[in-house]
Formats: sequence, C-alpha cells, structure tokens
Amino acid sequence: MLVLTRKPNQSIVIGDDIRIMVVSIEGDQVKLGIEAPRHLTVHRSEVSEKIKHKDQAAGS
Repeated sequence: MLVLTRKPNQSIVIGDDIRIMVVSIEGDQVKLGIEAPRHLTVHRSEVSEKIKHKDQAAGS
C-alpha cells in the first residue's frame, strides 16, 4: 500500500485519467473529489462489498 500525505486542494493521479483531490478536511472527515472516465465505476468500499455479496447470492 502506498501512503501519501496531501493537504486540501492537493491531488494524486492514477494512470493517465484518474485524479483524486482532497477537497476539505473537517475534524475526522476527509472529503475527496474523484475525476474518472464515465465508464469506470466508483463506489465506497462498503457499497462495493454489498454489491459483491448480492451478486454472489444471486449466482448461487
């Protein structure tokens, strides 16, 4: 795992077309902005896990 330190309005780039920006930091919450091509799906990890479990249950 790569761990980076960023401040508000700073970003990281993944590949050529994904950009993640720190929008704000408020207490223990960090707000991120994500720019990615429309054909890529972006979910919070807990939502992604629910989708995987639902798909696995439907396949059984």
